[in-house]
Amino acid sequence: MSAVLSADGAIEAAQQRSEGVWHAAWRRFRSDRVGLASLVVVLAFMVLIALSSLGLVAKNWQAEVGVPDAPPTFMGPAAPQAASAIDVPKGPNVDLSDVDPLAPRYKEWDERAKKFQATETVKATTLPFGADRLGRDVLAKTIKGTEISVFVGVMAAVVATAIGTLLGAFSGFFGGKAGDLLEWLYNVFESIPGILLIFAFAAALNTRGVQSVVIILAFTGWTGMYRQVRAEFIKHRSREYVRSAEAIGASTMSRMFRHILPNVSHVVLVRLGLLVVNFIKAEVILSYLGLGVRVDQVSWGTMLADAQSELILGHWWQLASATLFMAVFVTAFSLMADALRDALDPKLRGLE
Repeated sequence: MSAVLSADGAIEAAQQRSEGVWHAAWRRFRSDRVGLASLVVVLAFMVLIALSSLGLVAKNWQAEVGVPDAPPTFMGPAAPQAASAIDVPKGPNVDLSDVDPLAPRYKEWDERAKKFQATETVKATTLPFGADRLGRDVLAKTIKGTEISVFVGVMAAVVATAIGTLLGAFSGFFGGKAGDLLEWLYNVFESIPGILLIFAFAAALNTRGVQSVVIILAFTGWTGMYRQVRAEFIKHRSREYVRSAEAIGASTMSRMFRHILPNVSHVVLVRLGLLVVNFIKAEVILSYLGLGVRVDQVSWGTMLADAQSELILGHWWQLASATLFMAVFVTAFSLMADALRDALDPKLRGLE
């Protein structure tokens, strides 16, 4: 009987040991409440971005729906004013023509003011985040700006991560002349200050738009990922599990991307989170200098640029709106990346 129990225990232990890397990582990630909550926030942003891109929300963000520079309000449209817009003295013997040549026009202007007021009352809507200097809804602008800024940051980070990971993996695993060539390319990019390199690529492309910003940031921001992935592959390529995979006939690509890459994925994810944050900041700089998104588009960068002139007049709501959305997304994305790093870190697997 004891032998049977021992055999069952051995089978159960073997099944636990054979649990896949990604399955085990997901199990550990679910136990991290902060990471799971951050994932929910990031997914909520992604849903909002999808709805915006489909035109279901913030479709008419360019429409002038309110009074210019209207402050945030939750009260809805104001009730029509009973009083006249122009207070004209009443009475049968009142004649201001002698002292005011415009007096005969007061009645006409008064009627126009009433009609305009009624029309604007119908058009007015609740603006919880206020209006900008053109009367556009700041909340709708922020949602549309979130779509563009997050798309730029995430897509540029993904492309830069793919470039840096591939080049770093080949350089670290193979070494030799191929590694020397890639090291030379890395040193060329690193020898130029990052902001100057971005401006050089922007001048070379000589175009503005979301695609241009993604290309510029991706092809100037892959070097940090390359350096870290290369160091990890150099460290892992001679370890026992890689040699064992080679002994059983695993191909070179299998050893690189099925055995080594999952064990260094925590480094890739952490760097990816940093790149998203850095690229969003870079988009702000490019849009502020006129090298980012087009004039007919909006992003967090253009909103922050517009808010600078508004702050002088005490109009803070556009800055607060863009900053709030940016802070929430960046914080949630960073916490999610940290949780994924902890879930995938090989050093933490032995503590379970």
